[in-house]
Amino acid sequence: MSGPDLEVIIVSYRVRRFLSSCLASLYGALAADGLHARVQVLDNASDDGSADMVAAEYPQVELVRNSLNIGYARGVNLGLRRLGYPIAPVSASPVLLLNPDTEVLPGTLRWLVDDLGRLPRAGLVGPGLRFGDGSLQHSAFRFPGLVQTGLEFFPIHWRLRESKLNGRFSAAETGSAPFRCDHPLGAAMLLRSQALTEIGLFDDGYFMYCEEIDWCWRAARLGWEIWSDPRAVIVHHAGRSSAQFRQAMFVELWRSRYRLFSKQRGRAFQGAARGLVRLGLAYEMARARRQVRAGELSPVEFAERMAAWRTVWAL
Repeated sequence: MSGPDLEVIIVSYRVRRFLSSCLASLYGALAADGLHARVQVLDNASDDGSADMVAAEYPQVELVRNSLNIGYARGVNLGLRRLGYPIAPVSASPVLLLNPDTEVLPGTLRWLVDDLGRLPRAGLVGPGLRFGDGSLQHSAFRFPGLVQTGLEFFPIHWRLRESKLNGRFSAAETGSAPFRCDHPLGAAMLLRSQALTEIGLFDDGYFMYCEEIDWCWRAARLGWEIWSDPRAVIVHHAGRSSAQFRQAMFVELWRSRYRLFSKQRGRAFQGAARGLVRLGLAYEMARARRQVRAGELSPVEFAERMAAWRTVWAL
């Protein structure tokens, strides 16, 4: 099957300015690396003119205007189905899943494409990530366990937060060469076509968060490897879509995590995790009450947080 050097899928929601920068950087990186791509933007009913901007400024993009916000996993799957996955893909080109709040640096795409070429069992390769200020963002992780779940809510020493117990890879483990991990941060991922046909699409049951972890778990069970390449660098402006609805996204995060735990770790693990989360929520509620009494937290913000915490408690 012939086709472009890679397929690109971007699912966007109300991030017009970042999406414009993302596309500009993507096409700049493609030109710098001598690569050709077919690019899809699947817009989840943004009301900020995102889709109109793409149509006007990037007519070469295949734009899909969804009539409502169908979530990230369903958006990705829509793009994959337009390429014929999982049954009959229109080409064997690798598929780059890219968040709209990212910027692709020259050289990055070439590194990732070459990685798939020399690592025959790599089903997915993720890049190194940097925040907008240039600082390091963790981009590769171990599969989540109970310790990581418990550490979410309580103040801990930075060494513990950055340790293996919290699912992180140390600088000594990552270095400057590609290394194996359990899953990447989903801001940018290059997936092998053959792996997609064997593993299948993302689970539509995840509205946002954890869909890439679920896919990587399924990949590992089928003998595929997940890699991260720190030489390939993408700037990630960290959660610009989700930052717009902070409390709602907190709920979605834990809804997705509970789904992940139940599917991949089992009901007993999910129950233990729920107990840890409720303990953490009780801690956060008590701390927030103290902050309100001290005038450090407004009653409105307190009420919004409490509503989100109670919703997660009931999940």
